[in-house]
Amino acid sequence: MIQKSSTINDVARLAGVSKRTVSRVINGSLSVGDSTRVRVEKIIAELNYSPNTQARGLASSRSYLLGLIYDNPDALYLDDVQRGVLEICSTLGYELVVHPCRYRSETLVQDCLNFINRSKLDGVIVLPPVSELESLAEALKNAGRPYVRLTSVAIDEPQHIVVSDDRSAAAEMARYFAQLGHQDIAFISGPQRYKSSTERMEGFKLGLSAYGITLKAERVMEGNNTYETGIECARSLLSQTPLPTAIFANNDQMAAGVLKVAHQMGIAIPDQLSVAGFDDNLLASRVIPALTTIRRPVRQMAQLATTKMIMVIEQNDKAAQQVAAKVAPTLVVRESTAQAAKAAAS
Repeated sequence: MIQKSSTINDVARLAGVSKRTVSRVINGSLSVGDSTRVRVEKIIAELNYSPNTQARGLASSRSYLLGLIYDNPDALYLDDVQRGVLEICSTLGYELVVHPCRYRSETLVQDCLNFINRSKLDGVIVLPPVSELESLAEALKNAGRPYVRLTSVAIDEPQHIVVSDDRSAAAEMARYFAQLGHQDIAFISGPQRYKSSTERMEGFKLGLSAYGITLKAERVMEGNNTYETGIECARSLLSQTPLPTAIFANNDQMAAGVLKVAHQMGIAIPDQLSVAGFDDNLLASRVIPALTTIRRPVRQMAQLATTKMIMVIEQNDKAAQQVAAKVAPTLVVRESTAQAAKAAAS
């Protein structure tokens, strides 16, 4: 005998709520009280009730699909972002569709709109540097497409952004170097067309200036946030006389490139040269020596952005505004940095 499957009516009856309330719980609505949500979820689990996803989407005029738009060469960063997004999606019943794009493409805005329409997305999360494009944000607003941007500057309304305070974090790294006694410090920046790169450079300069230290022009190189450009910039910096006593790179990938060149040139780290990066991705703790860096809470940012995104989709902008819009990266000290006095004595 075939056992009859449980229905939404069964769940509503046993939980003592309306079908509409059950539907809201299933759809991850944030308008349902915690005690009611727990009661409904308990009945759903007991009945092993599983709503038809297609019917769920049709009933609510939603696809339950979120998009992730990016142009970023750092696979470790993207992995962290996707893990954060998926943790919230799996809890609230959404799926994720990713869309790599070309930041400098003349057709980027239209390509993104085509992706959203083609995939029937409920909303999109946009990663830097694409998130910095005002033309895309404006197009999304005009098209009535919900979005949230990950940025390093508060360039939008709170419900549409999650900001990493990169400027303050870079200033903290500058203070750390200065307190170690470093005076001759070099910096490998990211592309200066990116706000995140300019924020980190300005923050680093500001932090050094508090200790009377100036970042000399010849000690600044611009990379492309890749391991390969970290190597190129390091070769230029470490061919100068005298050598800088410390190098801060715009991200961990480029800092790893510095470690490789220093090893090839027989420059001991941290005895002769201190090296630090930014992000604290998986690479930072696995290179030798382990990398001093700025820990940017990428997964937390992705979780916050996804939570905001779903709130915006549900037209709960007030609640979305109340979700934290700014996170504070923190300094992580490991083996790649040391006192400047030690470097001078070597």
